Amino acid sequence: METSVTKKGWTIIPAPIRKRHHIKEGDRLTWLDDGESIRIVPIPKDPLKALRGAGRGEDLLERLLEVRRADRA
Repeated sequence: METSVTKKGWTIIPAPIRKRHHIKEGDRLTWLDDGESIRIVPIPKDPLKALRGAGRGEDLLERLLEVRRADRA
């Protein structure tokens, strides 16, 4: 998909992208510029709630214990 930029620097987020990422009026976006490319990332209204369950399936306790054992050694 392709959009253009107005004189004021405005651009339009294509409707399929807005729908896929549930972006609505008033939502905030962050622009990440690494010097070679630009990424636009939606900011969740409740960032903590958005992270809920992100560590599921990971054996986080075992990882922590391994790191601590390595630190002691």
